[in-house]
Amino acid sequence: MQPTGGKDTQLRDNNSQKVHPQPMEEAINQNPEAVEALITRIFTNISSLKSAYIQLQTAHTPYDPDKIQAADKLVISELKNLSELKHFYREHNPKPVCVSPQDSRLAAEIQEQQSLLKTYEVMVKKFQSEIQNKDSEINQLQQQIQEANQKRVKLEKNLKLRGLSAKESEGSGDENGLFPMDLTPDLFKSAVEAAYRAIHDFSKPLINMMKAAGWDLDAAANSIEPNVVYAKRAHKKYAFEAHICQRMFSGFQEESFSLKPDNETMNKESFFRLYLALCEMDPLDFVGQSPDSSFGKFCRSKYLVVVHPKMEASFFGNLDQRNYVMGGGHPRTAFYQAFLKLAKSIWLLHRLANSFDPAVKVFQVKKGSEFSEVYMDSVVKNFVIEESDQKPSVGLMVMPGFWIGGSVMQSQVYLSGVKIAE
Repeated sequence: MQPTGGKDTQLRDNNSQKVHPQPMEEAINQNPEAVEALITRIFTNISSLKSAYIQLQTAHTPYDPDKIQAADKLVISELKNLSELKHFYREHNPKPVCVSPQDSRLAAEIQEQQSLLKTYEVMVKKFQSEIQNKDSEINQLQQQIQEANQKRVKLEKNLKLRGLSAKESEGSGDENGLFPMDLTPDLFKSAVEAAYRAIHDFSKPLINMMKAAGWDLDAAANSIEPNVVYAKRAHKKYAFEAHICQRMFSGFQEESFSLKPDNETMNKESFFRLYLALCEMDPLDFVGQSPDSSFGKFCRSKYLVVVHPKMEASFFGNLDQRNYVMGGGHPRTAFYQAFLKLAKSIWLLHRLANSFDPAVKVFQVKKGSEFSEVYMDSVVKNFVIEESDQKPSVGLMVMPGFWIGGSVMQSQVYLSGVKIAE
């Protein structure tokens, strides 16, 4: 038996390549599958992190708080996974005295991924800061909405407690100071915005039905308003919105809205009382209960001018619905119900406009008018003026403007001949 630690043993050790086995080489020799699995997990984790980061960027355009929070959680989760892999590698593979070429490649890859990880962490902090700012803005808007709702509930409660009726409201209102206290420009502005959304919402099924019926939409848009230069073909939808708006607002300035005036005396409070009566009601239920009311007559007259007979015949193959409306009825079809939502929003706006003292005035903008930032707002925001010395002109008035007291609510217009910034 040779003694341990002898000369022969020392010589053998000096000739050996592995007196001090390197950790990574030893790990690879002992369990190459585990090392390969670790590397695969690193690359998979990096791919998932990139995907989560892309989702986080996408959620900002357009801004979607729910998607941003979900993507943020996913990015943080993937960052944690990558950090755990980094700590796992360091615990099981301390820095070697010398490294093999394979160790060098792996170390370089890990260093690159760690650098990428730091970049992602900086971006995540930036996005988290933006999210906090947006959340603060949302909270402020929600508080404003809550305050507006509280005012509305208070006003409705006051009106109910006073038992307002047609007879009781005659000659009252301004004298006792009850009525005007909560009637604000902000309330009218919200009604204008609701009316514009209703026009936009009704134009969608109208355009879809025209497509299904084989209409030439380009020719139809040109017949509504010829010689409008659209920046994009999709912008021709504004021609149909303008068509709906022009017919729905015809007669708006008149107290009777171009209908035969009723015998009832209509003072400011009466208009607001009628506004509140219809505000929370389903328009189909309302016309079902009172088909010949002022609102019912308004719906029938406006339907007949907005929906052309040729259009209706191409949609349904007949004029049965039109004849039913002309006969004094209100059909319970999906198309007519969609129209009633539009009619309700315009009717409410008219009732509210005449509740103010003095009444709100409507103004229109003619085609070809020079664009004015005081009286007009472009429906397309990212337009570019190529010639700085020439202001763009109006191609379409999509929504009229309003004078309320001494303030101006801008009309919504489509500018002809401008370009869109990409």
